[in-house]
Amino acid sequence: MSVDIALLRESWALVSESSEKVATQFYGMLFSRYPQVRALFPAGMDAQRDRLLQALTYVVLNLEDTESVAAYLGELAKDHRKFGARPEHYPAVGRCLVASMRAVAGEAWRPEYSDAWQVAYDLISTIMIQAAAKDETSSPPYWNARVIAHEHRSPETAVITVEPEQPYPFLAGQYATIQTARWPRIWRAYSIANAPRPDNRLTFHVRLIPAGWVSTTLVRQTSVGDRLMLGPPRGMMTLPSPQPERLLCLAGGTGLAPLKAIIDETLRTSHAADITLIHGARRQNDLYDVADLTRLATTQRRLRLVTAVSDDPDHPPRRTVADVIGRDHVETWPLTYVCGPPEMVLATLDRLADLGLPAHRIRSEPDAGQIMHRLRSHAPI
Repeated sequence: MSVDIALLRESWALVSESSEKVATQFYGMLFSRYPQVRALFPAGMDAQRDRLLQALTYVVLNLEDTESVAAYLGELAKDHRKFGARPEHYPAVGRCLVASMRAVAGEAWRPEYSDAWQVAYDLISTIMIQAAAKDETSSPPYWNARVIAHEHRSPETAVITVEPEQPYPFLAGQYATIQTARWPRIWRAYSIANAPRPDNRLTFHVRLIPAGWVSTTLVRQTSVGDRLMLGPPRGMMTLPSPQPERLLCLAGGTGLAPLKAIIDETLRTSHAADITLIHGARRQNDLYDVADLTRLATTQRRLRLVTAVSDDPDHPPRRTVADVIGRDHVETWPLTYVCGPPEMVLATLDRLADLGLPAHRIRSEPDAGQIMHRLRSHAPI
């Protein structure tokens, strides 16, 4: 039985404006009906609810691209192994998911919506169960790692290098989730700031988030020798093969990390690529990696570095990454990567669209479906 995309989107439109209610209903039903699964989740559920909504939004908005959705679900399944998710948990999740949407939609919900979601969820769960089973044969559910370097670059930013106890296979541009001993079962995502290295070491750029449990621990309470746990690598903002001849990297804050990894990989493996990196921050001291980037640009003439500071009166001119991008940057359609806070990504994507850069030449993080949909609405494909 095939997935009815029209019915899925029609029903999702009924609840998307109240998606937080859907998530709250879902977890309430799941934990009350199946209390044995509660131990798999953290005490604080805010981030978990956000991840559920992101996953649902991505799948619903990208159903025509079956290959990308299958790859996304496969990564999600591998990541769920660190929580202890098992095949027997999936039917319970499906029943509660459909019930929560039906409860939020109320009388507008039609029986055929439930049938469509059940068919879709059966397919989703099959893909995820198979991906997890395959992953079990070659990878652990998580990696133990030791901190071997911890450097404060600003009061709010630290650069941390860790050494996993086992080989950690990943691609430049991907991210890992990190758990600290201080906060069990609470995982936060951080991009890896280097390409794969022979010594198996990973570097992360961590910015302290106010009231952020994991970021505060990593920036202010972590030292060399401490142990961390790493989830499997995730993310599809990676380099294609063959690699492009021109690369435009647009970073805001610690969104620099995955782009630095992509630049690292390109400089190692391509002898012809021309790379432009524009790194933006609110204040001058938020350009925490400018010394290393300047050294890299000095030794690698193929790399052009531009910085932008938007809110620092002591360092004019005030400008954002979007302000800096000119027509010369997008001539001949370079492969373009955008990473940073959501508002920065959205403003930058709009600027690229205004300049006529085709959407298929852009990779962004966060993507979240809606951002790329807005770009496609007025950019040539």
